[in-house]
Parts: sequence; C-alpha cells; structure tokens
Amino acid sequence: MPAAVTRAPDSGWTDPTCPVARTLDLVGDRWSLLVIRDAMDGARSFTEFQRRTGIARNILADRLRKLTAHGLLAQRTAPSGRRQEYVLTDAGRDLFPVVVTLRQWGERHAFTPGEPHSTLIDGHGARVPEVIPTGADGTVLDPDTTHVRK
Repeated sequence: MPAAVTRAPDSGWTDPTCPVARTLDLVGDRWSLLVIRDAMDGARSFTEFQRRTGIARNILADRLRKLTAHGLLAQRTAPSGRRQEYVLTDAGRDLFPVVVTLRQWGERHAFTPGEPHSTLIDGHGARVPEVIPTGADGTVLDPDTTHVRK
C-alpha cells in the first residue's frame, strides 16, 4: 500500500471522512493542479512552471513548497548539478487519471463547438480514449448507479 500523502500538522481537514474533500484540501486550488499538469508534461524547474502557467512567482513558490511538503512532488538535483528541479512522486503520478478526466470534461463543456484546444495523445499519436468508470462487471457507472458508504 502506498504511503499516505500528508497535510501540515497545524491545518485540519475540510471533511475528515471524505476522500474527495481531503484531495481538494491538497490539490483543489487552480494553481496546484496546473503545476501537477505541467510536471506531467515535463516541466521541472521553477522557471518552466512560471513560464507555462503565468503564475506569480510568490504563488508558485508557495504551491511548489506545499506540493513537495504533501508528497506530490520531490526535489532533486538537476542533471547539470547547478540547480534543484521538481519531479512527480508516485502520489503525484497517481493524479494522472484525474487530470485526464478534467481535461476531457473541459473538452466537452468548456469550449464552444469548433473552438481550438490542445489534445492529449498517446505514444502512437492517437487521441487518449475517454475515461469512463465501470463496475466489476463492465457496466458503466454514474451518479445514479453508485452510492457512498459511510
């Protein structure tokens, strides 16, 4: 079982028993997910993250510090040996399906028909198929066919 991502000891959870709320406490602001997205797309340095997102330097420094403290990013010495770089941890990489699902929702609902946008493709150049949750028997799951057990 992977190690749990942690929160700073001085802050409480929004909803201690809800995995969605805890996740949002960790990565639920706009900038954190954009930093994670860019790390998935190869960004490693502070300068790269700043250039790709346009985020203010002080906000970026804060997000990188928090994402590192919570175990989603790790710092290591760059191959040049002259600076530190940020890399995704296993916990950060586990957010890939979340980012893909957000991207696909955005493609369907955040653009007008025909409006240009980026597209996620696989290693063969094909568009990544839609992420659709399915049950153990292969049936498609949705809010009407699932419930939360507390």
